[in-house]
Amino acid sequence: MRIGDTHLTYCTNVHPGEHLPEVLGNLGRYVAEVKALASPRAPFAVGLWLAHDAAVALENGALAELQGALREHDLYVPTLNGFPFGAFHGTRVKERVYEPDWRDPRRREHSVRLARILAQLLPEGVRGSISTLPGGYKPALRGLVDEERIAGALLAHVGDLHAVERDTGKHIMLGLEPEPCCMLETIEETVAFFSTHLQDERAVASVAQITGTTRSQAERLIRRHLGICLDACHAAVEFESARELVAALRRAEIPIAKVQLSTGLRVPNVDAAARAALADYAEDVYLHQVVAKRGDTLTRFTDLPDALAAQPVPGEEWRIHFHVPVFAERLGVFESTQPFLVELLREHAREPLSDHLEVETYTWGVLPEALRAGSLPQAIARELRFCMDTLQGASQPSAP
Repeated sequence: MRIGDTHLTYCTNVHPGEHLPEVLGNLGRYVAEVKALASPRAPFAVGLWLAHDAAVALENGALAELQGALREHDLYVPTLNGFPFGAFHGTRVKERVYEPDWRDPRRREHSVRLARILAQLLPEGVRGSISTLPGGYKPALRGLVDEERIAGALLAHVGDLHAVERDTGKHIMLGLEPEPCCMLETIEETVAFFSTHLQDERAVASVAQITGTTRSQAERLIRRHLGICLDACHAAVEFESARELVAALRRAEIPIAKVQLSTGLRVPNVDAAARAALADYAEDVYLHQVVAKRGDTLTRFTDLPDALAAQPVPGEEWRIHFHVPVFAERLGVFESTQPFLVELLREHAREPLSDHLEVETYTWGVLPEALRAGSLPQAIARELRFCMDTLQGASQPSAP
């Protein structure tokens, strides 16, 4: 859906489908129904997840089939999710979701393939974005040596995206997605990594050499093709402030390739009853990082079972990386981080953060049963309506 110059969509990583037949089936089975509910009379944007196998099939001759399915259902694709490389449902994913990371050549190869595909799908005049993991999973990295290796791969990818734009005329930006317990967790870490590794003189000189451009041109190319994917759940779990986060990114001139509209779990006081209730969320598919706060001290756990096994600390507040329906302010005995999302949408209404807004609640299949009432398309359409209503409400002039 379009709201002015903004494309509001949802990410299809909520649907199982690492192979092309599943991707095509999901368009007709789920996305078309969401469109009928949320945008019956206008073309509907799709935030398409393409895993490695589906992307290879598309590049090897099946792209016309996907283009035909998009036309049939009145859909268009402004953004791709390039984060999960392989299976993302029905199997233990956990920390494997970060593999291969940006130290591995396969990650860059996958990202280049996605960029070439997206360039063929983008409507004229629409910028494209591709979200990707934030470098790598922090426990698997070896400090500065791996940060520099990852930065080198990302700068080389600036050259890839520059070549795609030169050949097709389509502008595509890669968005690194900060996430708890990853190389880029907080906005402070993100700004530091960009300023130290992606926007410094060495980085500019490297891109100038890769692209055969001047240093001033190379500096512009870095900002044209490298940004972040701002996931609202991740930022809220890290106890970020929406307004301060946006200001920090603007000061550092780090573009937001897209905003993922998502919420996590908030437990204001982790007592014995809350711990017992959280057992329903300690499932075996996804990693659910926890950030615990007491006073000014933050403690991080790589997964919810680890946090539940730790010695209780009276008065702690927990925020948990478990994507929950964005329209739900409360979830039984828990709260959600919806207030952060609302404030972020208000920031967008004041001054657009990105032209891509993407609802990303991929955990419907592992939510506690009580939260899964109604059909999946109905729930997704309700999430889209909540975000649209919040945006429109924020843009209305205040009463005198």
